Amino acid sequence: MVYKYLQKLVHGAKCLETKQNGALYVKVMLYHCSEVSHQEPLPCDWYEKTFPKIAKLSHLLRNVDWVDGGLVDVSDNSIFFDGQIEQKMKTFKSLARIFIGSPSVQQTVQKNVTAFSAASTNCSPFVCFSSPSEREPMIVNSLTHVSNFLNISAQQRKLVRHTVCPQVTQQRIWTGALEEILNGLKYELDLLSCRCSSKGIKMGQQIVSSCLKFLADTAISSDHDSTSWMRLVPVKVVDSSASHKWEDVLEMFTDLIECLKSERELCFLVAKLEIMKEGLSQIRDVLIDKSIGYKEARHQESLVHKKLSKTLGYSSKCLFTLLLYYLYGQVRDIEVDLCGGIYSIGENRFCLCMGRILTTKEDKSVWSGVRQLDRALGLFKFVWEAAGMKGILELQGHLWCVGAEGRMLTYRGNMFFVHGISV
Repeated sequence: MVYKYLQKLVHGAKCLETKQNGALYVKVMLYHCSEVSHQEPLPCDWYEKTFPKIAKLSHLLRNVDWVDGGLVDVSDNSIFFDGQIEQKMKTFKSLARIFIGSPSVQQTVQKNVTAFSAASTNCSPFVCFSSPSEREPMIVNSLTHVSNFLNISAQQRKLVRHTVCPQVTQQRIWTGALEEILNGLKYELDLLSCRCSSKGIKMGQQIVSSCLKFLADTAISSDHDSTSWMRLVPVKVVDSSASHKWEDVLEMFTDLIECLKSERELCFLVAKLEIMKEGLSQIRDVLIDKSIGYKEARHQESLVHKKLSKTLGYSSKCLFTLLLYYLYGQVRDIEVDLCGGIYSIGENRFCLCMGRILTTKEDKSVWSGVRQLDRALGLFKFVWEAAGMKGILELQGHLWCVGAEGRMLTYRGNMFFVHGISV
C-alpha cells in the first residue's frame, strides 16, 4: 500500500511538471545529476504546489534513514535493502535540495548563520549553500577526494601520507579493519541464510569463519597485562597447520568475493573485500604463527606495519579504509547530502560547512544526522591539519527537515544548525 501511494505521489509530480515545462520535469526528477541546479530558483508557484508532495514523502519515510550509502530502520538502527524505498528516498532528497535553494529557505539559512557569526568573536559573516554546486551530494571514499576538495597541493599530499601511514598501518588497526568487514559480512550472511540457503551463501559463511579464526591467531602477542619477559615461548610443534601466511587470507578473500559477487545486498562489503586485497597482497609473505614466541610475533607485526606503510600509496582506497577505522572504528565510506564548501571567516580562519537532509525532525534522527556530519567534518579537518594547511579550520554542520524549527546544537565543540524546509 505504501509503495503504491509513493508511486502515485511521484507520478503526480511528473504530470505537474510535464504540463508546465516538459524539459523541467526531466531535470527536476534527475536533480542528483546536477543539471537542474542551473535552473534555480524555480517559479514561486512550483514550490507551493510541490511542497505538499515533499511533506508527504517525509511523513512516509519518517522511520527510514540513509546512512553512508545504505537504508537504515531508525527504530533499531538495522540496515535493510529495498529498491523501491531507496528510490523514494533519492526522490525526496533530490526535491529537498531544490527547496534548500529556494529564496525562503536561503533567507532562513542566512539569518541563522549571520546571528551565529555576530555572536562569535572576530568572525566575519558569510553565506553558505547559496551556490548550486554547494548543494550537491558527495561520497567521500578516498584521500584524493578529500584533498581535491581542500585544494591540497601535491607536496602537501606527500606530507599527509607521511603522517597517516605510520598511524593507520599498525597491526591492531589493520586486523581491526579486517574484522569489522568480516563481522559485518557474517551478520549479513546469517540474515540471508534464513531466507535463502544457496551454495554461495553457505560457502561464504564457512570462508568468513575461517578468516576470523586466522585473525584471532594474530592476537597472540596482544596480552598487555604482563611484561614481555613473562610471555613464554609456546611449546614447539611439528604440526605445519600452526603456521600460516597472510597469503592464505588473501586467497580466502578471493574465493569469498567470487562466492558473493552476485549478492546485491552485500555489494558494499564485497567491494571492501576487494579494496583490502591490496594490503593483503603486500604482506602475503608475512607469517601468522601460533607456535612462535613473543619477540618473534612482535617482529611479524612490525613487518606488517613496515610493508603496509611503504607500499600503500596516497590514492589507495585500502589506506583510506584504514584511516576511517582508525578515526571512527568503522569502514563505511562517508556520505553527505550537501557538500558545502570552505568559507573565510577572518584572518587565517576558515569554516567548513556541510549538510544533511533528514526525513523527520525527531531528536533521534537529528542527533544521528549530527554524528554522521561530525564524522565527515572531522575527517576533512584531520587531513587539513595533516597537510599543514595555513589557517585554522572551524567546522559547521547544517541539517534540514520538513516542519523543523530553526535551532543550534553543539556537539564535540562544533556548531550544528537545524533548518526547516518550507515555502
